Amino acid sequence: MECKKERNLKNCTCTYTSCGKRGVCCDCIQSHLAAKELPGCCFPPDVEKTYDRSFRAFAKAWNL
Repeated sequence: MECKKERNLKNCTCTYTSCGKRGVCCDCIQSHLAAKELPGCCFPPDVEKTYDRSFRAFAKAWNL
């Protein structure tokens, strides 16, 4: 399967711009799930900027 990194980068909302996984969504998701967290693109912009990627922060952000 071909990686669509350049296309993904156009829609990536993560503000951690020095991350080597930006635009490589499969690696990003795998890395975050291994750390028991979610990628920044799962959060509203104001919460994403806190870099708290926890499931708890996700539930709180979306009132779950």
